[in-house]
Formats: sequence, C-alpha cells, structure tokens
Amino acid sequence: MSQDLLKKAAGWAALDYVEKGSIVGVGTGSTVNHFIDALGTMADQIKGAVSSSEASTERLKALGIEVFDMNSVCELSVYVDGADEIDHQMAMIKGGGAALTREKIVASIAKQFICIADGSKRVDVLGQFPLPVEVIPMARAAIARQIVKLGGDPIFREGCITDNGCQILDVHNLKITDPKALEQKLNNLPGVVTNGLFAFRGADVLLLGEEGGVRTLTA
Repeated sequence: MSQDLLKKAAGWAALDYVEKGSIVGVGTGSTVNHFIDALGTMADQIKGAVSSSEASTERLKALGIEVFDMNSVCELSVYVDGADEIDHQMAMIKGGGAALTREKIVASIAKQFICIADGSKRVDVLGQFPLPVEVIPMARAAIARQIVKLGGDPIFREGCITDNGCQILDVHNLKITDPKALEQKLNNLPGVVTNGLFAFRGADVLLLGEEGGVRTLTA
C-alpha cells in the first residue's frame, strides 16, 4: 500500500471522532487533506470548522463547510491534524507545512487532539525531521545564533512566508530527549513566535495508517 493510501486510511478513520452538530478543529497538510475530503461527506451534519491555515480553509469552503474565526469559538470537541514525527509519549514535531503557530493555537482549545499519520511518522526519539521554528524576520539571525548554542543547525527556509507574515528556521541535527524542556527553551527566545514541538499539548489519540490497517493508540 502506498504512503498516500496509508495517509488516506488514517484521515478517514478520524471521521469516527467527529460529533454531529459540532465545530471541528482542522489542521494542515497532506494527511489532513484526506480528512477534509472525508469531512465533506458529512458537511450537512456539522456546524462547521476552525482551520489552522489558509490552504485548509480554502479546501473546507470548497466542500461547503463553513469556517469560523477562532475568536468566535470558546472550545472544540476535537482537533484533527497530522505530524511530521510523533514519539511514544505522543509528543510531536509539526510545521513541515509552515502552519505550526496556528496549529498550536487551534489545538489549545480542543478537548481532544486526534493525530493522523502513516506508520513512518512514529519514532522512538524526535529530531530526525528538522524542527521548524517560526520567527519574526528581524530576529532570525539572532535566534539562529542561540539555536547553535543549543546544539542545533538552523537552516533558513528560503522563500517561505507563513500565514502570519513570519519566517521559518528548520533546525537539523537535534536528538530531542526532553521535548517539553526544549519547547519551552526555544519559545523563551525573543523573536520566536513558536516552535514545532507539540509536547505540552501532545496528541490524545494517534490513528496510525499501517499495512494491516489503522492502529489506534492513546496517550
């Protein structure tokens, strides 16, 4: 089975966690696109969605799903999103699609975070995938120097401007054994908007697309 079919299986499996009449939190990325397609089959059964990116918003609207401004929503029953990596404690690296800040914001008001991924995304130790850090443009070089002191190798993601008008540093060569500590340390650097570690708000449920089907794992 191709990787895309594994993603599709995980994305469609997340439909079981969507409550009728609810507003659904929707993430960003290739796996989430499959979930959005699945969500479109019950567009008339949900109130709408809160989206973490302009790309997801466009896809949702094209399927007839109303997209709400998050400022008008107090709480979400569920947030569905993918991961670039996820460890056995349900901490994740996210941000390959440069939507990490909005993803973290939407996840923060969700009662349940459902991570959808293919089996290749599950790792013992985070850090094989470069860690994205969203930064205010004027602070990029200063932040990069501080990241080097932490043992990382920051690379400026050329040509990438986030939906927030910011830039991305992709940090290579990290072996992240304490995701919470690193998440906090990076976020404390002046000029960092946020980083792609989702450790303080990890996944509650992981739907893992594998050759034998979708495996459900819980925190």
